[in-house]
Amino acid sequence: MTMSHPLNLRLWRSLMTLGTSVVLMLPFNWTANAQTAPSLAPAPWSKTKKVNPLVGGSSLDTLLLPDSQFDEKILKDSPLQNSLSQELDSDISLLLAKSLDKTPSSDKRTNLIQNFKNKPSTTPVNNSELSQSTSTGAPNRDKAPAPSDVQSPAESPSAFPAPDSLSPSAQPATFPAPTSQDSLRLPKNPAPNNLNSSGNPLLFPTKAREVDTNIRQAITLNQAIELALKNNIDLQKANISLEVEQANLEAARSALFPTLDTQFQFSRDSSPSTELNNALITANNQTLLPQFQTPLQNEQSTNAQGNVQLTYNIYTGGERSAQIAKAEKLVQNSRLQIEVIAEQTRFDATDRYYALQGTDAQVAIAQASVEDASQSLRDARLLEQAGLGTLFDVLRAEGDLATANEALTRAIADQRNARRKLAQILGVGQQVELTAADEITEAGNWNMPLDQTIVQAYKNRAELEQQLLQIEINEQDSYIALSGIKPKVDFLADYTYQNNFDNSVGVVDGYSFAAKVTWRFFDGGRAFAEARKAYRQMDLAQSEFAKQRDQIRYDVEQSYYNLISNKDNISSTRTNVRRFEEALRLARLRFQAGVGTQTDVINAQRDLANARGRFLQAIIGYNQSLNSLQRFVSNLPDNNLFEVRP
Repeated sequence: MTMSHPLNLRLWRSLMTLGTSVVLMLPFNWTANAQTAPSLAPAPWSKTKKVNPLVGGSSLDTLLLPDSQFDEKILKDSPLQNSLSQELDSDISLLLAKSLDKTPSSDKRTNLIQNFKNKPSTTPVNNSELSQSTSTGAPNRDKAPAPSDVQSPAESPSAFPAPDSLSPSAQPATFPAPTSQDSLRLPKNPAPNNLNSSGNPLLFPTKAREVDTNIRQAITLNQAIELALKNNIDLQKANISLEVEQANLEAARSALFPTLDTQFQFSRDSSPSTELNNALITANNQTLLPQFQTPLQNEQSTNAQGNVQLTYNIYTGGERSAQIAKAEKLVQNSRLQIEVIAEQTRFDATDRYYALQGTDAQVAIAQASVEDASQSLRDARLLEQAGLGTLFDVLRAEGDLATANEALTRAIADQRNARRKLAQILGVGQQVELTAADEITEAGNWNMPLDQTIVQAYKNRAELEQQLLQIEINEQDSYIALSGIKPKVDFLADYTYQNNFDNSVGVVDGYSFAAKVTWRFFDGGRAFAEARKAYRQMDLAQSEFAKQRDQIRYDVEQSYYNLISNKDNISSTRTNVRRFEEALRLARLRFQAGVGTQTDVINAQRDLANARGRFLQAIIGYNQSLNSLQRFVSNLPDNNLFEVRP
C-alpha cells in the first residue's frame, strides 16, 4: 500500500483517528454501585465541560463530566432529601432551541438539510477548538457537501407544518420550579383573556372559520391550572349544587321559628231573588205598619272579617333538629366535592401539560435521529463513491432515514393530539391552540418521608371526610324516620274580628289559645324499616371509608416509589445518553475507516435515540409522579380541608 494514493492516505488518517480515540478511552474505569448501574469515572486529567446530552456532535473530552461525583452523592444520600440537578434546564433548553427555533416555516424546511451537512468531521478536534466550540454552543463542523438526493423530513411530503410551527412561539417563562409548598397557589401572571371560551354554553360553531385555530398561545403551567379552574364545567356544576344545598339549609332552619298567618275578608251580599221579593212585599203590603216594612227592605249586608293565627311546633320528636343537622352535613359535603373536583382539575391540567412537554421533546429527539440518519447516509454514499463502500450500505442507510422520518411524523401527530387534549381540559376557545412555555425540568422536591406522607394524605383527603359526613347524614336519616312514631306538641293562637256595616253593633272580636299533642302509636312498621335502611347505609359508608383509606395508601406509595425510581433514572439515563453518543461516534469512525459495518452505525443510532427517549421519559415521569403524589395527598400547602375535624 502506498501512502501517496489519496484513498489510502485518507484511510490511514481515519485509522490513526480511530487509534487515537481508542487510546483516549483507556483512562476510563468502570465503577459499580449497589443502587444504580455502572457509571463512567473520569480520569483526573480529563476536561470538565458540560454539553447537551441530547444534541449530537460531542467529542470524547466533553463526555468527561464531573457529574459522576454528583451522582455518587445522590446514591449515598436519600433520593428525596437532595436538591435536583439544574443541568437538565440547559440540556432541554438547548435541545428545544436547536430543533424548535423561530425561523419561518419555509426557511426551516429549506435549511433543515443544511443541518445535515454541518455534522462533525472525522478528524480529531484539539482542545482549544473544543473549548471554543463548547463555549459558543456549536462545535466546529466541516462543510462537506451532502448528497443532493438525501431526503430530509422537510423535503419529504407531509401533511404537518414546519417544525417551527410545532414549537412554543414565546420564550420559556421564568417562573421558578413549583415545589410541594407552592405548586397549587395562584399564578402571579394571569392567563390572557382571549383564551377563554364563549360564556354561552349552548353556542356551537357552524362555519369552518369558527374552528380554525388562528390563535396560538404559549402558556405556563400555572396559567394552565388557572384556566382549568376557571373554565371547568364540573367545577361550575359543583358550585351551583353548593348554592342549592345552602338554600335547603335555610329552609330547614326556618322550622325553628313559629309561623304567622293572616287573613282578611270583605263581602257585600245582595242577590236578585232578594231584591224581587222585597219589591213584591213592598207593593202588596202598603198598609203594613212602618216597623214591619223596614226589616223587609234591609236584606242587603256588608261585612268585613279578619283573622290572625300563630302556630309553633314545640316538639317534633327530633325531626326538626335532625333535618337541620342533615342539611348542614350536605352543605359540608358539597364544599368537599368542590375541593375534590378542584384537586382533580389541577391534576388533570398538570398531567396534560407534562404530556405536551413530553411530545415536544419527542419531536426534538425524532429530528435529531433524522439528522443522525442523514449523516450516516451521507457517509455511506461518500464511501461508495470512493470505492470503499457498497450499494447495500447505502440502501440500509436510506431505509434507516425513511424510518426516522416516519418516527418524526408520528411524533408530530402525537404532539398535535397532546395540544388538543390540553385545550380540552382547560376549556379554551375553539380557535385557540396552546403550546408549552415552561422548560422541561424537574418540578421540585418531596421532602416528607413515606410514613409521614401517608398520614398527611389521610388528614388532607376530602374523599375520606366525605365518607365520614355520609355516615353522619345516614344517622340523621334514622332520627328522622323514628320521629314519625314519637309524640309531637304544637301550640296555636288565633284572633278573629268581624264588622257588619249595615247595623249599629260595630266591630266584634275574639281569640283562642290551644295546645295540641299528636302521637302515632302504629304505622305498620314504616318508621322502623326506614331506620334500618339508614343503619345499613351507615355500614356501607364505613366500608367505603375503609376502601378509600386503603386505596389512598396504595396510590401514595405507588407515586412515592415511582418518584424515587424516576429521580434515580434521570442521572443514569443522562450518563447513558453520553455513552451512546460516544458509541455512535466510534461506530461512524470505524465505518468511515472501513473496519466497521453499516449495521453497527444503524444499531448505534437506534440505541442513542432510545437513550434520549428514556432520558426525557425519566424527567417527565418524575414530574408526573410528583404531580400524582401532590394529588393523592391534596390540600397543599396549607393542609386544611373546608371543614377541619377535631
